[in-house]
Amino acid sequence: MMNELKILNRLLPTLTQTPDVVTGPGDDCAVLKASGELLLLAAVDQVIGGVHYYSGITSPAAAGAKLMKRNLSDIAAMGGTPKWALLALAVNGRSEEWLLEFCRGAHEAGTAFGVPVVGGDLAELKNSGEAGSLTILGEIAASEVILRSGARPGDRLYVTGEFGNSLTSGHHLNFTPRLREGRLLARKHFATAMLDVSDGLLLDAVRLACASQVDLVMNPGKVPLRAGAVRETAFSDGEDYELLFTVPQDRCGELERDWPSDFAPLHCIGTAEQGNGEVRTPAGTILSRNRKIGYEH
Repeated sequence: MMNELKILNRLLPTLTQTPDVVTGPGDDCAVLKASGELLLLAAVDQVIGGVHYYSGITSPAAAGAKLMKRNLSDIAAMGGTPKWALLALAVNGRSEEWLLEFCRGAHEAGTAFGVPVVGGDLAELKNSGEAGSLTILGEIAASEVILRSGARPGDRLYVTGEFGNSLTSGHHLNFTPRLREGRLLARKHFATAMLDVSDGLLLDAVRLACASQVDLVMNPGKVPLRAGAVRETAFSDGEDYELLFTVPQDRCGELERDWPSDFAPLHCIGTAEQGNGEVRTPAGTILSRNRKIGYEH
Protein backbone atom coordinates (compact mmCIF):
# COMPACT_ATOMS: atom_id res chain seq x y z
CA MET A 1 0.00 0.00 0.00
CA MET A 2 1.13 3.56 -0.73
CA ASN A 3 2.07 5.58 2.36
CA GLU A 4 1.04 9.00 1.05
CA LEU A 5 1.95 10.94 4.20
CA LYS A 6 5.43 9.45 4.30
CA ILE A 7 6.01 10.22 0.63
CA LEU A 8 4.77 13.80 0.96
CA ASN A 9 6.95 14.38 4.00
CA ARG A 10 9.92 13.49 1.82
CA LEU A 11 8.75 15.23 -1.34
CA LEU A 12 7.30 18.59 -0.29
CA PRO A 13 10.43 20.06 1.35
CA THR A 14 12.31 19.53 -1.93
CA LEU A 15 9.84 21.55 -4.05
CA THR A 16 11.39 25.01 -4.05
CA GLN A 17 8.99 27.91 -4.67
CA THR A 18 9.12 31.32 -6.35
CA PRO A 19 8.44 34.64 -4.53
CA ASP A 20 4.91 34.93 -5.94
CA VAL A 21 3.86 31.75 -4.11
CA VAL A 22 2.33 32.93 -0.82
CA THR A 23 1.50 29.41 0.35
CA GLY A 24 2.87 26.38 -1.47
CA PRO A 25 2.01 22.67 -1.34
CA GLY A 26 0.72 21.32 1.95
CA ASP A 27 -2.57 23.20 2.43
CA ASP A 28 -5.89 22.59 0.68
CA CYS A 29 -4.98 25.18 -1.96
CA ALA A 30 -1.89 27.03 -3.04
CA VAL A 31 -2.06 30.80 -2.54
CA LEU A 32 -0.57 32.75 -5.43
CA LYS A 33 -0.02 36.45 -6.10
CA ALA A 34 -1.93 37.69 -9.12
CA SER A 35 -0.22 40.13 -11.50
CA GLY A 36 -2.34 43.18 -12.15
CA GLU A 37 -4.28 43.22 -15.41
CA LEU A 38 -2.81 40.04 -16.87
CA LEU A 39 -5.07 37.18 -17.96
CA LEU A 40 -4.64 33.72 -16.46
CA LEU A 41 -3.87 30.83 -18.80
CA ALA A 42 -4.80 27.32 -17.62
CA ALA A 43 -4.18 23.95 -19.26
CA VAL A 44 -3.95 20.31 -18.20
CA ASP A 45 -2.21 17.36 -19.83
CA GLN A 46 -1.16 13.87 -18.82
CA VAL A 47 1.29 11.07 -19.45
CA ILE A 48 0.41 7.40 -19.13
CA GLY A 49 2.98 4.63 -18.98
CA GLY A 50 2.93 2.58 -22.18
CA VAL A 51 1.10 5.35 -24.08
CA HIS A 52 3.29 8.46 -23.84
CA TYR A 53 6.57 6.70 -23.05
CA TYR A 54 7.98 3.18 -22.77
CA SER A 55 6.98 2.06 -19.28
CA GLY A 56 9.82 0.16 -17.63
CA ILE A 57 12.40 1.61 -20.05
CA THR A 58 11.95 5.35 -19.62
CA SER A 59 13.27 6.60 -16.29
CA PRO A 60 10.62 8.02 -13.93
CA ALA A 61 12.51 11.35 -13.88
CA ALA A 62 12.35 11.57 -17.69
CA ALA A 63 8.63 10.70 -17.66
CA GLY A 64 7.95 13.40 -15.06
CA ALA A 65 9.98 15.94 -17.01
CA LYS A 66 8.04 15.12 -20.17
CA LEU A 67 4.77 15.73 -18.34
CA MET A 68 5.92 19.18 -17.26
CA LYS A 69 7.32 20.10 -20.68
CA ARG A 70 4.17 19.00 -22.53
CA ASN A 71 2.25 21.52 -20.45
CA LEU A 72 4.87 24.24 -20.88
CA SER A 73 4.51 23.75 -24.63
CA ASP A 74 0.79 24.53 -24.35
CA ILE A 75 1.57 27.85 -22.67
CA ALA A 76 4.12 28.57 -25.42
CA ALA A 77 1.41 27.97 -28.02
CA MET A 78 -0.65 30.82 -26.53
CA GLY A 79 2.34 33.17 -26.32
CA GLY A 80 2.18 33.21 -22.53
CA THR A 81 4.50 33.01 -19.55
CA PRO A 82 4.14 29.89 -17.36
CA LYS A 83 3.90 30.54 -13.64
CA TRP A 84 2.75 27.57 -11.53
CA ALA A 85 1.96 23.85 -11.82
CA LEU A 86 -0.18 21.29 -9.96
CA LEU A 87 0.85 17.62 -10.23
CA ALA A 88 -1.34 14.54 -9.72
CA LEU A 89 0.10 11.03 -9.91
CA ALA A 90 -1.62 7.64 -9.62
CA VAL A 91 0.47 4.44 -9.56
CA ASN A 92 0.39 0.76 -8.71
CA GLY A 93 3.36 -1.56 -8.52
CA ARG A 94 5.87 1.28 -8.44
CA SER A 95 8.27 1.85 -5.58
CA GLU A 96 8.33 4.90 -3.36
CA GLU A 97 11.62 5.89 -4.99
CA TRP A 98 10.03 5.61 -8.47
CA LEU A 99 7.25 7.94 -7.42
CA LEU A 100 9.64 10.44 -5.86
CA GLU A 101 11.87 10.44 -8.94
CA PHE A 102 8.87 11.10 -11.21
CA CYS A 103 7.87 14.10 -9.09
CA ARG A 104 11.43 15.37 -8.95
CA GLY A 105 11.73 15.08 -12.71
CA ALA A 106 8.64 17.25 -13.15
CA HIS A 107 9.89 19.68 -10.52
CA GLU A 108 13.34 20.07 -12.07
CA ALA A 109 11.92 20.56 -15.57
CA GLY A 110 9.62 23.25 -14.23
CA THR A 111 12.36 24.94 -12.22
CA ALA A 112 14.40 25.33 -15.42
CA PHE A 113 11.62 27.63 -16.67
CA GLY A 114 10.81 29.31 -13.35
CA VAL A 115 7.70 27.20 -12.72
CA PRO A 116 7.27 25.68 -9.25
CA VAL A 117 5.03 22.73 -8.44
CA VAL A 118 2.68 24.39 -5.94
CA GLY A 119 0.42 21.45 -5.12
CA GLY A 120 -1.12 18.21 -6.32
CA ASP A 121 -2.33 14.78 -5.30
CA LEU A 122 -1.14 11.18 -5.00
CA ALA A 123 -3.32 8.09 -5.40
CA GLU A 124 -2.98 4.33 -5.83
CA LEU A 125 -4.41 2.54 -8.87
CA LYS A 126 -6.18 -0.79 -8.53
CA ASN A 127 -4.16 -2.29 -11.39
CA SER A 128 -0.45 -2.09 -12.18
CA GLY A 129 0.72 1.02 -14.03
CA GLU A 130 1.13 4.74 -13.71
CA ALA A 131 -0.64 7.88 -14.88
CA GLY A 132 0.47 11.45 -14.24
CA SER A 133 -1.58 14.61 -14.79
CA LEU A 134 -0.32 18.17 -14.55
CA THR A 135 -2.22 21.45 -14.56
CA ILE A 136 -0.24 24.47 -15.71
CA LEU A 137 -1.13 28.09 -14.99
CA GLY A 138 0.34 31.02 -16.86
CA GLU A 139 -0.16 34.70 -17.58
CA ILE A 140 -0.48 36.91 -20.63
CA ALA A 141 -1.68 40.41 -21.50
CA ALA A 142 -5.12 40.47 -23.12
CA SER A 143 -3.70 42.13 -26.25
CA GLU A 144 -1.14 39.36 -26.74
CA VAL A 145 -3.23 36.18 -26.59
CA ILE A 146 -2.75 34.01 -29.70
CA LEU A 147 -5.63 31.64 -30.51
CA ARG A 148 -5.97 28.98 -33.20
CA SER A 149 -8.77 30.92 -34.86
CA GLY A 150 -6.99 34.06 -36.09
CA ALA A 151 -5.46 32.99 -39.41
CA ARG A 152 -6.61 34.94 -42.46
CA PRO A 153 -6.30 34.36 -46.21
CA GLY A 154 -2.92 35.63 -47.39
CA ASP A 155 -1.08 34.80 -44.15
CA ARG A 156 2.12 32.80 -44.43
CA LEU A 157 2.41 29.48 -42.56
CA TYR A 158 5.51 28.93 -40.40
CA VAL A 159 6.94 26.27 -38.11
CA THR A 160 9.80 26.13 -35.66
CA GLY A 161 12.32 23.29 -35.47
CA GLU A 162 12.08 19.92 -37.21
CA PHE A 163 9.57 17.09 -37.62
CA GLY A 164 9.41 13.31 -37.64
CA ASN A 165 11.26 10.43 -35.99
CA SER A 166 10.47 11.81 -32.55
CA LEU A 167 10.27 8.40 -30.89
CA THR A 168 13.42 6.66 -32.12
CA SER A 169 15.50 9.83 -31.85
CA GLY A 170 14.45 10.40 -28.24
CA HIS A 171 13.07 13.84 -29.11
CA HIS A 172 9.73 12.96 -27.49
CA LEU A 173 11.54 13.06 -24.13
CA ASN A 174 14.34 15.54 -24.79
CA PHE A 175 12.52 18.44 -26.44
CA THR A 176 12.65 22.09 -25.35
CA PRO A 177 9.29 23.90 -25.02
CA ARG A 178 9.32 26.88 -27.39
CA LEU A 179 8.45 29.43 -24.71
CA ARG A 180 10.89 32.13 -25.83
CA GLU A 181 9.71 31.81 -29.41
CA GLY A 182 6.05 31.97 -28.38
CA ARG A 183 6.64 35.06 -26.26
CA LEU A 184 8.34 36.90 -29.12
CA LEU A 185 5.49 36.07 -31.49
CA ALA A 186 2.96 37.35 -28.94
CA ARG A 187 4.86 40.39 -27.67
CA LYS A 188 5.52 41.73 -31.17
CA HIS A 189 2.09 40.65 -32.47
CA PHE A 190 3.57 38.63 -35.32
CA ALA A 191 1.36 35.53 -35.15
CA THR A 192 -2.33 35.65 -36.09
CA ALA A 193 -2.96 32.01 -35.08
CA MET A 194 -0.80 29.39 -33.38
CA LEU A 195 -0.72 25.98 -31.73
CA ASP A 196 1.91 23.51 -30.64
CA VAL A 197 2.40 20.36 -32.72
CA SER A 198 2.03 17.36 -30.44
CA ASP A 199 -0.25 14.96 -32.32
CA GLY A 200 1.36 15.32 -35.76
CA LEU A 201 1.98 18.25 -38.08
CA LEU A 202 -0.86 17.42 -40.45
CA LEU A 203 -3.49 16.76 -37.77
CA ASP A 204 -2.60 19.93 -35.89
CA ALA A 205 -2.56 21.92 -39.15
CA VAL A 206 -6.12 20.68 -39.76
CA ARG A 207 -7.09 21.88 -36.29
CA LEU A 208 -5.71 25.35 -36.99
CA ALA A 209 -7.34 25.46 -40.45
CA CYS A 210 -10.73 24.43 -39.04
CA ALA A 211 -10.56 26.87 -36.13
CA SER A 212 -9.70 29.74 -38.51
CA GLN A 213 -11.97 28.56 -41.34
CA VAL A 214 -9.22 28.83 -43.92
CA ASP A 215 -7.41 26.32 -46.09
CA LEU A 216 -3.71 25.82 -45.44
CA VAL A 217 -1.61 25.23 -48.53
CA MET A 218 1.42 23.34 -47.28
CA ASN A 219 4.50 22.55 -49.36
CA PRO A 220 5.74 19.14 -48.14
CA GLY A 221 9.20 19.78 -49.57
CA LYS A 222 9.67 22.77 -47.28
CA VAL A 223 8.88 20.93 -44.04
CA PRO A 224 12.19 20.48 -42.15
CA LEU A 225 12.90 16.87 -41.17
CA ARG A 226 14.59 15.62 -38.01
CA ALA A 227 17.57 13.31 -38.55
CA GLY A 228 16.31 9.86 -39.50
CA ALA A 229 12.81 11.07 -40.38
CA VAL A 230 11.01 9.98 -43.54
CA ARG A 231 8.88 12.61 -45.24
CA GLU A 232 5.96 10.20 -45.77
CA THR A 233 5.50 9.70 -42.01
CA ALA A 234 6.94 12.93 -40.58
CA PHE A 235 3.56 14.64 -40.94
CA SER A 236 1.85 12.09 -38.68
CA ASP A 237 4.54 10.89 -36.25
CA GLY A 238 3.64 13.45 -33.58
CA GLU A 239 5.46 14.31 -30.36
CA ASP A 240 7.33 17.17 -32.06
CA TYR A 241 6.36 19.98 -29.63
CA GLU A 242 7.13 22.67 -32.18
CA LEU A 243 5.05 25.77 -32.96
CA LEU A 244 2.85 26.04 -36.05
CA PHE A 245 1.63 29.58 -36.74
CA THR A 246 0.49 32.08 -39.32
CA VAL A 247 1.89 35.56 -39.97
CA PRO A 248 0.51 38.40 -42.14
CA GLN A 249 2.45 38.54 -45.42
CA ASP A 250 3.51 42.16 -44.88
CA ARG A 251 5.19 41.27 -41.58
CA CYS A 252 7.14 38.19 -42.67
CA GLY A 253 10.27 40.15 -43.53
CA GLU A 254 10.29 41.80 -40.12
CA LEU A 255 9.73 38.46 -38.40
CA GLU A 256 12.64 36.82 -40.18
CA ARG A 257 14.94 39.79 -39.48
CA ASP A 258 14.01 39.89 -35.79
CA TRP A 259 14.23 36.13 -35.20
CA PRO A 260 17.18 35.56 -32.78
CA SER A 261 19.90 33.19 -33.93
CA ASP A 262 19.68 31.16 -30.70
CA PHE A 263 15.96 30.44 -31.17
CA ALA A 264 14.68 27.27 -32.83
CA PRO A 265 15.10 27.51 -36.62
CA LEU A 266 12.23 29.24 -38.42
CA HIS A 267 10.72 27.82 -41.64
CA CYS A 268 7.98 29.10 -43.94
CA ILE A 269 6.13 26.02 -45.25
CA GLY A 270 3.01 27.44 -46.90
CA THR A 271 0.16 29.94 -46.93
CA ALA A 272 -3.41 30.39 -45.76
CA GLU A 273 -6.10 30.77 -48.39
CA GLN A 274 -9.86 31.16 -48.53
CA GLY A 275 -11.44 27.87 -47.54
CA ASN A 276 -13.19 25.84 -44.88
CA GLY A 277 -10.56 23.85 -42.99
CA GLU A 278 -8.68 21.71 -45.52
CA VAL A 279 -4.92 21.24 -45.76
CA ARG A 280 -3.63 20.74 -49.27
CA THR A 281 -0.50 20.90 -51.40
CA PRO A 282 0.18 23.65 -53.97
CA ALA A 283 -0.80 21.08 -56.64
CA GLY A 284 -4.21 20.66 -55.03
CA THR A 285 -3.79 17.29 -53.29
CA ILE A 286 -5.92 17.36 -50.14
CA LEU A 287 -3.65 16.06 -47.39
CA SER A 288 -6.28 16.35 -44.68
CA ARG A 289 -8.30 13.49 -46.18
CA ASN A 290 -5.56 10.95 -45.57
CA ARG A 291 -6.70 8.10 -43.33
CA LYS A 292 -3.66 8.50 -41.08
CA ILE A 293 -2.97 12.18 -40.43
CA GLY A 294 -1.82 12.11 -36.83
CA TYR A 295 -2.00 10.53 -33.40
CA GLU A 296 -5.39 10.64 -31.69
CA HIS A 297 -5.82 9.09 -28.25
